[in-house]
Parts: sequence; C-alpha cells; structure tokens
Amino acid sequence: VKTRGKKTQKPIILSAYQERISLRGLSRVFDIHRQSISRWIVEHVKSLPKLKDTLLPAQAEDVLEYDEAWSFVIKKINKRWLWTVMCRRTRQIIAFVMGDRSETTCRRLWRRVPSEYRNCVSYSDFWDAYQKVLPQETHHAVGKDSGQVSHMESWYCTLRQHQARYVRKT
Repeated sequence: VKTRGKKTQKPIILSAYQERISLRGLSRVFDIHRQSISRWIVEHVKSLPKLKDTLLPAQAEDVLEYDEAWSFVIKKINKRWLWTVMCRRTRQIIAFVMGDRSETTCRRLWRRVPSEYRNCVSYSDFWDAYQKVLPQETHHAVGKDSGQVSHMESWYCTLRQHQARYVRKT
C-alpha cells in the first residue's frame, strides 16, 4: 500500500485520530491511504504499556463496580458484550473482556482482575453470572436506582456518545 502523504504527518494524524476524527476523514484531509493510517494506529497501540502497568495500587477501602454493555459484529445477531470493572476511587478500568453474556465470560473477567483488587467490596446488577462467579463475602447485587453502579453506568454513557457502535440501530 502506497502512502501518498508524508510520514512526518504521522504524529499529527495519530493525535487527530485520538480526537475522534474518522479514518475516512483523516484519509481525505491528509491525503493518506486508510490502510496506512490503520497500520500506524496498530503500531501505536502496540507501543502502549500494558493495562496492569498503568493501574494505581489498590487500597483497602476501594470499591469495584462491574457492568457489561452489548454491541454487535456486522449483524445484530452477532452480539458481543464488553464486560468491565472500574475502581470507584481512581475511576480506572482495572479489567475488561469481550465475549457473550455467559458465566464463562464472567469467569474470564474475574481472572483478569488484579489479585490486589480481588478482596475489595464490589457491586453489580442482578445478572446471574455475577452471583455465580464473584465471591459472596465481598460482592453485592444492587439495582441501578441504588447509585452503587452509577460511575460505571456513566462511563458506558460516555462510551456510547463517543462510539456509535454502541448505539447503532442498523
């Protein structure tokens, strides 16, 4: 694939992409092929530190919020769920996993929660998988009206505003 623009534009293009300009928009504005921009994004993401290396240390009073949001791949019949765990104090996503809405995916999420956070009090909705996987001593299933998962719900609301995939109807 031939890059039509200058490679010196790469930092500007990556910065513009982080500001949510579409690949097609970047391609038109900078006169660079979309595949080149995609390749640069992949290289950039690979150079970023691992999630576990960016987390702040857990504290005894930390509270975790679990939630999931659905999306799809190509067709609505191909549903995928983004499961996340947020530390309420730091507002950091400490673990995430993509999958279906099963107990198996919830177990994968639990395995990704760093060990220092596993003894923290946690809240989630009443979805059955959470009750089967998360420890009963520290986990509480609550309704959305309780406010105990409001930070996670707010995060998903922001995600939906920034990523059309999570609100698309067709």
